[in-house]
Amino acid sequence: MESARSCLLAEGYANLSTRKVADQAGVSLSQIHYHFGGRQGMVLALLDHENARLVDRQRQMYAASEPLWRRYEQACDFLDDDLASGYVRVLQEMIAAGWSDAKVAQAVLAMLQGWLTLLEEVAREAETRIGSLGPFTAADIAVLVGTSFLGGEAMILLGDDGWTQRVRTALRRVGDLIRTWETSSATA
Repeated sequence: MESARSCLLAEGYANLSTRKVADQAGVSLSQIHYHFGGRQGMVLALLDHENARLVDRQRQMYAASEPLWRRYEQACDFLDDDLASGYVRVLQEMIAAGWSDAKVAQAVLAMLQGWLTLLEEVAREAETRIGSLGPFTAADIAVLVGTSFLGGEAMILLGDDGWTQRVRTALRRVGDLIRTWETSSATA
């Protein structure tokens, strides 16, 4: 998996070769095909493993008793870790691959559902503690926050410092909004 991650980050999904991964891992090419069925299965296994680990990390973080705005700020901090680990790049590569491959699209959407389910649980908690979410349902909030991160990650990966700063600032301002809502509800 480490060799697959390393090669994917260096080559991108379009140029990823199972032969290069096998050579780097010191295993026969047939082992990769036996275990994963090929390039697509190998990358989906890598993404699934990382995705499960990170959703669990977020679930543990959001289960803490700190104010929601602090937990959201921690989620923003985790973005740096996820970018550095290569997870974001692998995810975005597989999203792009899913545009022309229905099997990949289904697998990626199933993984992303774990994030949306968690965000919907957090939004329900906020609604219980803070009050009305206005015209939004908890599911609406989950989609808005989740796709804000996904879109922001795509923009960051394009490598423009200006866009990167704009994305990071906007994501952090959502935390400021949550803090304002929590503070207002506490004094009401």
